[in-house]
Amino acid sequence: MLKERILDVLGEQQLLLPALVNTALGANDRVKYYFSLLQMAIAHAGSAPPERPDLRGERLTAGETDTALDTVIAGTEAAGPGVYRVPHAEMIAARIENAMREMLAPLVATGHAEAERFSGRLDHLLGDRWLAGGLVNAHAVAQMTRAAGDAADSLHVLVMELHKALNVLQASIASDNIDGARVYGLAGDDAKRVAAFMKGVNATRALKFDHPGLATTATRVGPRLVLQNDIGTTEAHVLVIHIEELSVSLTYTDVHLPRLMFLQSLLERWNLSWTDTRSRSDAEFAEGIYHISTGVFRAESHAELDAYLAWLGSRLVFLIDWNRARKRMRLLVPRNEAIGLLRWAADNDVGHMAFLRAGGEQAVFDALASLGKAPASFGARLDDVLGRKGAVDFLRFALRISAEMLTGGKPAGLVLDELRGELFGRFHSVQQTVLDHASEQAAISIEIASGVRDCLLMRNSADASERFARCALRAKQWERRADELVNLVRELAQHSDHAVSVRRLVEAGDDVTDALEEASFHLTLLDTGMLDRPGLDHLVELASLAVQGSQEYLKAVEAARVVQRGVPRADVQDFFESVHRIVHIEQRSDDAHRAARAALLGAATDTRGLMVLTEISRHLEAATDALMHVALTLREYMLTEVMTT
Repeated sequence: MLKERILDVLGEQQLLLPALVNTALGANDRVKYYFSLLQMAIAHAGSAPPERPDLRGERLTAGETDTALDTVIAGTEAAGPGVYRVPHAEMIAARIENAMREMLAPLVATGHAEAERFSGRLDHLLGDRWLAGGLVNAHAVAQMTRAAGDAADSLHVLVMELHKALNVLQASIASDNIDGARVYGLAGDDAKRVAAFMKGVNATRALKFDHPGLATTATRVGPRLVLQNDIGTTEAHVLVIHIEELSVSLTYTDVHLPRLMFLQSLLERWNLSWTDTRSRSDAEFAEGIYHISTGVFRAESHAELDAYLAWLGSRLVFLIDWNRARKRMRLLVPRNEAIGLLRWAADNDVGHMAFLRAGGEQAVFDALASLGKAPASFGARLDDVLGRKGAVDFLRFALRISAEMLTGGKPAGLVLDELRGELFGRFHSVQQTVLDHASEQAAISIEIASGVRDCLLMRNSADASERFARCALRAKQWERRADELVNLVRELAQHSDHAVSVRRLVEAGDDVTDALEEASFHLTLLDTGMLDRPGLDHLVELASLAVQGSQEYLKAVEAARVVQRGVPRADVQDFFESVHRIVHIEQRSDDAHRAARAALLGAATDTRGLMVLTEISRHLEAATDALMHVALTLREYMLTEVMTT
């Protein structure tokens, strides 16, 4: 064990090791600052002064006290192709070497297996002259600060490897444990601050399941308490916290800029002051670039300080495998919705790891397939089936139920059952809502058709004209309500693509009410002299058939509520018989319409009267024709969308 080896090698000098490690960790912060300082100086040489940063915040965070370094970027000038005159360059070079030897010191002292190799690499890399004759070579600086070493080694690569080895060493010499954090060398109220941070970490730790990450170490380095959390397993995914009195400085490094911005959004309630995010290009590093940002929070009291630390600790679990979760969510919904869902999952302390463990997007597609609702084409998403709002609502359910079941010890297979049940309920709810509207629409058709029929039956009454006017007014009011039902279904279809397939049902039903309302309107154009003409009995028959057809359609809609795969045969038979009777009524209506036209033309005495009566006949026949169309539309929907699932 490393700890036993340390005791054997150091003997009574072992107490010096924590100080060496602390110094090395401080040197790690400083050398990274020096790298950034050189990169920014070269990048901004020649730019206008207001555009030149000074990296003062990064300097203070790194523990570098020399204020002269704040003038380096502003004072850098081009001195020829690819070379620059950088203020204090010789001093920066010396400090880079000193810092790296400080990082190496505790590894040499403990006889670390890689110490000799690290030392040889450092000597070799320091021989690569990026500074000669007082001038800085931009290409050599770029090589020195490379963050990946697949093609060539670099000082930055060595710094990262030394830092990793120091973290392991630091954990091995920790002399105490505070709620899971390995700590040593604490002083004053440091233990309270560590406990506050770990309270947050442990509050949400279970949401990472068995994924590695969240190991925390803490120590005091000079005036500052330093905490480090490994978050996950990626080397460039680093979180370092410096606490000095009531001020907390958080330095975060990530290869994924969206995740860095995500962390910033999780902490926005605390109003941190963030430095500008610095992006470093490197073609061989992950996706070609990595990003660094520092956020400072200044508390008003120790109670507020501890509350912030707890909140910060509780948010870290939501960064683990975040990018993988984002990519898989994007297979289900658009990019903005995917990130919004991950933010919702963090805000509600359910996270995304449980959803990934339960199968992620594949579990959703499997649930859709089991209900016969899978997207029709390759590359289609969940919002193609449920609509954007419906997809987001469902995925919130999926994230929550996954976390609840898996943290409760339930097997992942049960999550799929829950997803199937929720999807079925959503599809069933949409279906029932549309059928509710179709049922009301059918009732409206019955009311208007009955009004036309009754007016024609009472055409010889003394108040026939007034009766016709009242009938037309009521029909207009009913027709407006029918239009509202169509708009409701169209709005529903905007949020649920499942409603699109049944929207045409209500749109077709609207043709029935429109035709009947037109027939009712034309009644008001009848003069009393037209009411005893031959052919009016055929109009009564047409109106009666429209009433019967509307009644049968209402029966069909109500029967459709209970029709699905596996229902009793009698229920299915009731549905199809209603549809069949509507088709038969439409055929009878055709015959009545022809008979009415023949009778009206045979007794025609004036053009106006003939036109009005013919229009009434035509609209009544159109209503029964539309009833047949909507009934067949309902039949097709039930056969293809309901009874097959």
